[in-house]
Amino acid sequence: MTTWTRTRLLIAAAAVTLLAALAAVTLPALLRTRHPGPALPLRPVGELALPGDRSRFDYESLDPGRGLLFIAHLGASQVIETDIRTSRVVRVITGLADVHGVLVVPALHRVYATATGDNQMATLDEDTGQILHRTPTGDYPDGLAYDPARHAIWTTNEAGGTETVIDAATGAVRGTVPLGGQAGNVVYDPSGGHGTGQMLADVQTLNQLAVINPATLAITRHVALPGCDHDHGLTLDPPARLAFIACDDNARLLTLDLTTWHITGTSTVGDQPDVLAYDPASNRLYVAAESGDLTILDNHNRHLSVTGRAHLADGAHVVAVNPATHDSYYPIPAGPGGHPALLVYQPAP
Repeated sequence: MTTWTRTRLLIAAAAVTLLAALAAVTLPALLRTRHPGPALPLRPVGELALPGDRSRFDYESLDPGRGLLFIAHLGASQVIETDIRTSRVVRVITGLADVHGVLVVPALHRVYATATGDNQMATLDEDTGQILHRTPTGDYPDGLAYDPARHAIWTTNEAGGTETVIDAATGAVRGTVPLGGQAGNVVYDPSGGHGTGQMLADVQTLNQLAVINPATLAITRHVALPGCDHDHGLTLDPPARLAFIACDDNARLLTLDLTTWHITGTSTVGDQPDVLAYDPASNRLYVAAESGDLTILDNHNRHLSVTGRAHLADGAHVVAVNPATHDSYYPIPAGPGGHPALLVYQPAP
């Protein structure tokens, strides 16, 4: 083999190595942000180190009056209670197998969490973190909603395709609602049901929204969601009579008119949108996706427009918003320092 031949082979091998290295760096970045948009109208203002390992986080819930944020650390089977005013961890509540959903109800001083690994919902004392009740649910409980008119907690049993309705004070099961398909999220609509309130639940394998009478536990309407593949995320703007529905298999967000039950808008969001948070004071919707992409949409005259979309952080599929300060919170498995962290952002001036 000549020196020139060896040189050419070495150059070719080096080129292959370089291309492989570039692919390893650039392909994940391309895959994680397939739908780039305008820059996010946010600025970072804090980072709180969280305890535990670098495993998956899930839902979070804020008590804005007391400044307490409860975070479900699914991979560690724990709920982490943080004080957002002092930027510290208050306590870690253990014994919640594969915890997914977490919901604080400030008026009751109670926190509710779905222990998915045990097919249970746990009722916690907000002041002490003590587990007061454990209630059986359907298969794979995920998200939670509170019906204040009837003092009931609803759990979405994703694999079981049901809603379990639980007494918020005693933890007793009041009933079960079969949805006819796999359950997504559930929310309480205070203005629906002729003013008596109604529950809305995603039926993600049917691409439908179920409308439920919370007094009788009967489904009163099935709303088809054309253009949506696997509706999972769900939140409302009750005064505007709008529902926002995230479709996690085709990266779409639908706007549904709750008066006419017609889809009035469709927006592109990050891949596999998961948790939604709506800030009613600023008319702003936050859509966090499994891809780590965050999409922000502003609501003008009941129509959404994308004002920012970018990759926030790996694992940033959860968001909560403080309606008083407009701060937003994102728990992630590995922050800039490599440890679990809660990222805090404010709207950019």
